[in-house]
Amino acid sequence: MRTIDLRGRALSRDALLKLVPRAAVSAEVAVERVRPLVADVAERGEAALRDQARDFDGVTGHRLRVPAESIAAALETCPPEVEAALRALIARLRQGSAAQVPEERVTHLTDGAVIRQRWQPVGRVGLYAPGGKAAYPSSVVMNAVAAQTAGVPALALASPAQADNAGLPHPAVLWAAALCGITEVYAIGGAGAIAAFAHGVPEIGLEAVDVVTGPGNVFVAAAKRVVSGLVGIDSEAGTTEILVIADGSAHPAFVAADLISQAEHDEAAASVLVTDSEEFALRVEQEVASRAASTRHAERVAEALSGPQSAIVLVDDLRTAALVSNAYGPEHLEIQTRDDEGVLRDITDAGAIFLGGYTPVSLGDYLAGSNHVLPTGGTARFASGLGAHTFLRPQQIIRYERDALRELERPLRALAEAEGLPAHADAVTARFEAGKEGL
Repeated sequence: MRTIDLRGRALSRDALLKLVPRAAVSAEVAVERVRPLVADVAERGEAALRDQARDFDGVTGHRLRVPAESIAAALETCPPEVEAALRALIARLRQGSAAQVPEERVTHLTDGAVIRQRWQPVGRVGLYAPGGKAAYPSSVVMNAVAAQTAGVPALALASPAQADNAGLPHPAVLWAAALCGITEVYAIGGAGAIAAFAHGVPEIGLEAVDVVTGPGNVFVAAAKRVVSGLVGIDSEAGTTEILVIADGSAHPAFVAADLISQAEHDEAAASVLVTDSEEFALRVEQEVASRAASTRHAERVAEALSGPQSAIVLVDDLRTAALVSNAYGPEHLEIQTRDDEGVLRDITDAGAIFLGGYTPVSLGDYLAGSNHVLPTGGTARFASGLGAHTFLRPQQIIRYERDALRELERPLRALAEAEGLPAHADAVTARFEAGKEGL
């Protein structure tokens, strides 16, 4: 891992934004690559999806819509311990998601003047589960349970076709779909899946959705940016990243293991350590070298850790470490210091935050009860992770009675005349004209 030494330097937020490590493929470049793919699906539908499956997944002649019986049959192949773990994840996530659903509130401004705040779920959601270098049944659960808890009535799931599974999505994805009660599943991957959700594909019975959610690589994230506005999106949950703030009190083996855990996702995954202790940084480097060489995906991990997106950042103190983290806006932030809560007070921008040496990111990936679909690429500075709230729209319902409206006639006219919109005021006055009462 390369080292970025920021000690002894007074850096502005703008300067930090330019100095924090980032992946070589920018979101802007990815957007230009996927835009033609999205447009092709919008224009040619099923034919475009089949071409993309051939080119990117090496699959031809498969059914794009997965038969319901195949989903049910897949669950019969799920190992009992995996099924038990998935059921535990579903139960924990339902609890965590329920806390994100606001209650309806009624505000009485005056007698006869009421505003009711309700949260209305969207009607239809497209959920994406990656299927590249690993299978992600946990991502299926994260998306589905959050949407179901919000009350979304219709869910569709897409995941890449697998050449070694007869053109179906990965069996583990189908296990999770079955356990979550999802019956509308498509063997479609990458940018094409996002485009299909946004535009619909009538030939295969895929109706357009209102919101597209789910993690993926940088190209999936870019496709979501392309279709944003046509449909809602959760966030640009692209290639994974972890940033660890640690001081000399942390255990170097814990930190090294956590950096490696995220690096095994993808060669473009980002692992960043920010510390005020050069000695601790060296100990972590040694641990990383030792552990990375023996992990199953050693080559992938080595490439991710040696890439421009990964680094050890040396700072003067933990307050500066927090400033670096805020500029980075990590998907996953771990704080392992003598005073975790003290550091947390300086943190404003992160997708999810893991406090203490016994709260690894991998816990959040699976069974913490939190959601692991989180903003990446610095977008945590303005976006939030997936939750039940992602699928809810706040709606204000206003009711005024006659006397309550009458009280506001004069001040409303003053504002309307000031803006040059007198008919706005006339719409109020019309209700008090002679002969119009009681309508």
